[in-house]
Amino acid sequence: MKKQLYFYITTNTNMTVLYCGVTNSLWHRLIEHYLGNQKTFAGRFRCYNLNYYEEFDIPMDAIDREKEVKKWSRKKKELLIATMNPDWHFLNLEFFDYWPPPKEDLHSRGE
Repeated sequence: MKKQLYFYITTNTNMTVLYCGVTNSLWHRLIEHYLGNQKTFAGRFRCYNLNYYEEFDIPMDAIDREKEVKKWSRKKKELLIATMNPDWHFLNLEFFDYWPPPKEDLHSRGE
Protein backbone atom coordinates (compact mmCIF):
# COMPACT_ATOMS: atom_id res chain seq x y z
CA MET A 1 0.00 0.00 0.00
CA LYS A 2 1.32 3.42 -0.94
CA LYS A 3 1.74 6.01 1.75
CA GLN A 4 -0.09 9.21 0.93
CA LEU A 5 1.69 12.48 1.59
CA TYR A 6 0.50 16.06 1.55
CA PHE A 7 2.22 19.24 0.53
CA TYR A 8 0.48 22.08 2.36
CA ILE A 9 0.50 25.81 3.00
CA THR A 10 -0.64 27.28 6.30
CA THR A 11 -0.85 30.83 7.54
CA ASN A 12 -1.32 32.73 10.78
CA THR A 13 -4.66 34.27 11.77
CA ASN A 14 -3.80 37.62 10.16
CA MET A 15 -2.57 35.87 6.99
CA THR A 16 0.74 37.74 7.10
CA VAL A 17 2.99 34.66 7.19
CA LEU A 18 2.91 31.63 4.89
CA TYR A 19 4.43 28.28 5.81
CA CYS A 20 5.01 25.39 3.38
CA GLY A 21 5.46 21.81 4.56
CA VAL A 22 5.03 18.10 3.85
CA THR A 23 3.31 15.54 6.07
CA ASN A 24 1.63 12.14 5.96
CA SER A 25 -1.16 13.40 8.25
CA LEU A 26 -2.58 16.89 7.90
CA TRP A 27 -4.67 16.28 11.01
CA HIS A 28 -1.63 15.62 13.20
CA ARG A 29 0.49 18.33 11.59
CA LEU A 30 -2.17 21.01 12.09
CA ILE A 31 -2.41 20.00 15.74
CA GLU A 32 1.38 20.27 16.10
CA HIS A 33 1.34 23.74 14.55
CA TYR A 34 -1.64 24.75 16.71
CA LEU A 35 0.11 23.70 19.92
CA GLY A 36 2.84 26.14 18.94
CA ASN A 37 6.29 24.65 19.53
CA GLN A 38 8.39 27.82 19.75
CA LYS A 39 11.39 25.99 18.26
CA THR A 40 9.67 25.68 14.87
CA PHE A 41 8.88 28.38 12.33
CA ALA A 42 5.20 27.42 12.17
CA GLY A 43 4.99 27.38 15.97
CA ARG A 44 6.67 30.75 16.47
CA PHE A 45 4.48 32.44 13.88
CA ARG A 46 1.31 30.48 14.76
CA CYS A 47 0.83 29.16 11.22
CA TYR A 48 -1.90 26.63 11.93
CA ASN A 49 -4.59 27.75 9.50
CA LEU A 50 -4.64 25.55 6.40
CA ASN A 51 -5.03 27.44 3.12
CA TYR A 52 -3.87 24.94 0.51
CA TYR A 53 -2.86 21.31 0.10
CA GLU A 54 -2.01 18.75 -2.55
CA GLU A 55 -2.01 14.95 -2.17
CA PHE A 56 0.83 12.75 -3.43
CA ASP A 57 1.28 8.98 -3.65
CA ILE A 58 5.04 9.23 -4.21
CA PRO A 59 6.94 10.77 -1.25
CA MET A 60 9.67 12.36 -3.37
CA ASP A 61 7.03 14.15 -5.45
CA ALA A 62 5.66 15.83 -2.32
CA ILE A 63 9.14 16.76 -1.11
CA ASP A 64 10.09 18.13 -4.53
CA ARG A 65 6.88 20.18 -4.61
CA GLU A 66 7.66 21.67 -1.20
CA LYS A 67 11.19 22.60 -2.31
CA GLU A 68 9.83 24.16 -5.49
CA VAL A 69 7.13 26.27 -3.83
CA LYS A 70 9.36 27.40 -0.93
CA LYS A 71 11.54 29.19 -3.50
CA TRP A 72 8.59 31.13 -4.88
CA SER A 73 7.73 34.72 -4.04
CA ARG A 74 4.81 35.36 -1.72
CA LYS A 75 2.79 36.65 -4.68
CA LYS A 76 3.27 33.40 -6.60
CA LYS A 77 2.27 31.38 -3.51
CA GLU A 78 -0.85 33.54 -3.16
CA LEU A 79 -1.77 32.79 -6.77
CA LEU A 80 -1.33 29.05 -6.11
CA ILE A 81 -3.56 29.24 -3.03
CA ALA A 82 -6.19 31.10 -5.07
CA THR A 83 -6.42 28.21 -7.56
CA MET A 84 -7.88 26.01 -4.82
CA ASN A 85 -9.11 28.53 -2.30
CA PRO A 86 -9.86 31.90 -3.94
CA ASP A 87 -11.41 33.40 -0.80
CA TRP A 88 -8.61 32.18 1.48
CA HIS A 89 -10.94 30.30 3.80
CA PHE A 90 -9.19 28.30 6.49
CA LEU A 91 -9.60 24.68 5.39
CA ASN A 92 -9.04 23.10 8.80
CA LEU A 93 -12.67 22.00 9.00
CA GLU A 94 -12.05 19.60 6.12
CA PHE A 95 -10.04 17.56 8.66
CA PHE A 96 -11.69 18.46 11.99
CA ASP A 97 -15.25 18.53 13.32
CA TYR A 98 -14.55 21.96 14.84
CA TRP A 99 -11.65 24.37 14.93
CA PRO A 100 -9.82 25.33 16.97
CA PRO A 101 -9.76 22.28 19.22
CA PRO A 102 -9.43 22.96 22.96
CA LYS A 103 -5.71 22.82 23.76
CA GLU A 104 -6.29 21.17 27.12
CA ASP A 105 -8.02 18.23 25.39
CA LEU A 106 -5.07 17.78 23.03
CA HIS A 107 -2.50 17.86 25.83
CA SER A 108 -4.47 15.39 27.95
CA ARG A 109 -4.77 12.98 24.99
CA GLY A 110 -1.04 13.22 24.32
CA GLU A 111 -1.47 14.48 20.76
